[in-house]
Amino acid sequence: MPAVTWTLDTSAWQRAMSKTELCDVPCRDAPDPEERPRNEPRRAAAAFESYLQPCLAELLGSALFIFVGCCSVVQNSATTGLLQPALAHGLALVVVIAVLGEISGGHFNPAVSLCVYFVGGLRLVLLLPYVVSQLLGGMIGAALALAITTPQSYASSSGGAFNVVQNDSQVGQATVAEIVMTAFLTMTVCMGAVNGKSRSSLAPLCIGLTVAADILAGGPVSGACMNPARAFGPALVANCWAYHWIYWVGPLGGAVFTACVVRLLMGDRSLRLILK
Repeated sequence: MPAVTWTLDTSAWQRAMSKTELCDVPCRDAPDPEERPRNEPRRAAAAFESYLQPCLAELLGSALFIFVGCCSVVQNSATTGLLQPALAHGLALVVVIAVLGEISGGHFNPAVSLCVYFVGGLRLVLLLPYVVSQLLGGMIGAALALAITTPQSYASSSGGAFNVVQNDSQVGQATVAEIVMTAFLTMTVCMGAVNGKSRSSLAPLCIGLTVAADILAGGPVSGACMNPARAFGPALVANCWAYHWIYWVGPLGGAVFTACVVRLLMGDRSLRLILK
């Protein structure tokens, strides 16, 4: 008896399923009109948290840090010497980095932002807004210091502006001091907060202690600025611009030096440009 072969014609079923799939799967080129309004608030919130909120944090942190720093210089007494401004700057920086660092990274310093950008820890689109926010914060902090201090103490201290350098013979020493001290500060930032291999939860404390140590060591030489925003705000409010360029060239030079060291020698494989 010959074998009977059963053949199932599935062409009609396949045609039916293809029509069903075309009806069920939404077209990517024509999204649901109701989905767009629901996504817009999320996009606005994401843009706020990615761009505007970090800049606001940098402005607020810079204003508070520079306010405390200027007040510590204006109200400094002869008995405390460098200890009062060193502790005030260092402790204020620890606090603002600890409370605002998760939002913006806790730079509060154009030299730090430049260095962190060079080592890959900050996007280019945020570099200029960060610097502008920090300079505005410096102006606000210096203005607040003017508002709460006496005219006599404010005038005698130039409002916390840097007036250590009095003649051309001090320019070379002051510039080198600013380069070295800023390199120490930015190295602490990059190795303690950016470099994955050496990142530490104690980074805010280490950064604040570095600033305090730099002020104690280099205060008599240059004033130990390490921060163009810290120099710019008080200089603008108090109109004290003598040798102001030192406090831009020195810190930015130190930042570039640190970026080269981290990128070429001290960074982990994700940061190093050679010998990966």
